Amino acid sequence: MYFESLSAVLQMDGHGGFVWSAYLITLVVIVYILYAPRRREQRFLRQLRGQIRRNSGAAAPVREES
Repeated sequence: MYFESLSAVLQMDGHGGFVWSAYLITLVVIVYILYAPRRREQRFLRQLRGQIRRNSGAAAPVREES
């Protein structure tokens, strides 16, 4: 194995902070990319349910043909 201990893996000859922070940032971005559309869909469906609930009491408008 290239590294002799877990400490060496974390340090990576002094570059560990940059490497692991890059991995962390990448992971956060990927999770956001996967989570954001789901959150947006849930918000849209919640708004749609609210509109349907508000409009259910009102009578449907009648279209007059000319």
